[in-house]
Amino acid sequence: MTSPWHNHFESLTKQVTSPPVVAAGKLVRGIGLTLEAVGCQLPVGSQCLVQTIEGEIEAEVVGFGDDITYLMPTEAVRGIVPGSRVMPLNRQSGLPVGMGLLGRVVDGNGQPLDGLGEIDAEARAPTTRPPMNPLIRRPINTPMDVGVRAINALNTVGVGQRMGLFAGSGVGKSVLLGMMTRGCEADVVVVGLVGERGREVKEFIHEILTEEERQRAVVVAAPADTSPLMRLKGCETAVTIAEYFRDKGMKVLLLIDSLTRYAMAQREIALAVGEPPATKGYPPSVFARLPALVERAGNGSERQGSITAFYTVLTEGDDLQDPIADAARAILDGHVVLSRTLADSGHYPAIDIEASISRVMPMVVSEEHQLMARRIRQVYSNYKQNQDLISIGAYAKGSDPRIDLAIRAEPAINALLQQGMKQVIPYDESLEGMAALAKGLGQG
Repeated sequence: MTSPWHNHFESLTKQVTSPPVVAAGKLVRGIGLTLEAVGCQLPVGSQCLVQTIEGEIEAEVVGFGDDITYLMPTEAVRGIVPGSRVMPLNRQSGLPVGMGLLGRVVDGNGQPLDGLGEIDAEARAPTTRPPMNPLIRRPINTPMDVGVRAINALNTVGVGQRMGLFAGSGVGKSVLLGMMTRGCEADVVVVGLVGERGREVKEFIHEILTEEERQRAVVVAAPADTSPLMRLKGCETAVTIAEYFRDKGMKVLLLIDSLTRYAMAQREIALAVGEPPATKGYPPSVFARLPALVERAGNGSERQGSITAFYTVLTEGDDLQDPIADAARAILDGHVVLSRTLADSGHYPAIDIEASISRVMPMVVSEEHQLMARRIRQVYSNYKQNQDLISIGAYAKGSDPRIDLAIRAEPAINALLQQGMKQVIPYDESLEGMAALAKGLGQG
């Protein structure tokens, strides 16, 4: 027989554990990118539906103040009138993940864009998760083959490293990402095309990736014409998918194009809800979200796989001191700088090896490899420093043996650094080319 006390305890438990019933609210104002509603006390991050004269649109709660709830629509705002009804969206939370994602193209919410039907999901993963304990991560001690000779030889990347690709617009960041997608040594490639031109999505899928490569890749697309909320979610969705495959013990290559558009999307949202700007128009929340996103990549524990990540960073006016570029350089494990001067001269990939560095290279390569790379850098830098004198004929041959060597070696160094867009050069072959060149420079 059940005691009265037991019945009372059960009723209290139900009261505590049952989800609160949230009444529908209504819009009172819509300014710029945000909508203001009253009567719906939803937590930040909740999804809701806003009724319009043209149907329903989805929105997300991005902030609140007093009795006002701030909403950010996930699509274009049309047909909204004062008093429009706002209703909580009751659906299963989390991002659909599973092996069925391979070969698919999804949007920032993880919904398919390729017309191939629903995603065959094995589970649902939260788009945010607690930071990983840094002490359980495996150390970075194995080189990662990315199929690009200039990176393999002179800026060697380690498995689990996070690198930045820094360049202005139109210098070849997206092309370099495509080269690494084709040539990388990874089980799964997750590509986030965020805030870029819409035509690049189809070009990347059908022209840069072959059919075989598409079968091990997942593309998350949130082009420039989507809402800032979708662009923000695009990066987080790509990272969440990469984490799923890493947790299954796989070696994952994560490519995000671009980290700058992610920061710009967060700036748009933060300014729209009233956060004050701090550095060149960027609110403080931007600089808090960048490391939170970047730190999710990397090696997992002994039972997990790894995420080796490349993030493109758009430098405004080729200025490497741009606030986002400066913040990204501080939180990443190295950077590859693409030079507009090299690109204009037909040098591809336009990697400036003087300005580029891999911070984990000493931990993943031999001492002999480091010495050869350092020797090539020194000779190349010597040529660049005296290039103006050499070009105008002001340098007299024999005046300085180091400059004489740099002049003779310059064509061979450029040949080592250049590579065709569809050419894949494995890691071992990259080292052989570097060793042959270093031997001619008196090293090795």
